[in-house]
Amino acid sequence: MQTGFARTPEPPYYAVIFTSRRSEVDDGYGAMGDRMVELAAQQPGFLGVESVRDAAGLGITVSYWSSLEAIAAWKANAEHRVAQSTGRRKWYAHFETRVARVERAATGP
Repeated sequence: MQTGFARTPEPPYYAVIFTSRRSEVDDGYGAMGDRMVELAAQQPGFLGVESVRDAAGLGITVSYWSSLEAIAAWKANAEHRVAQSTGRRKWYAHFETRVARVERAATGP
């Protein structure tokens, strides 16, 4: 999985914020996560991703996209839909997804 900061363009662009609490089931979770980042990076409009998870299983993944249409196409991707379904059934005790328009961004030391 990608680590570090995503390199995004000047705003505006969109952020999909996926907050999750893992279940006790691992069964291929890491490999699927890696595959989803690889696949997302191939999608038109993908700008980058940042992801963290704590020891208790709470994770936040933020993916950045150029448009709402690019986000909708990613959500509808067949392989991504399999990962979504498997996540609901096995990997997540709870999750929430939010979509936001990024209007400003700043960097620092």
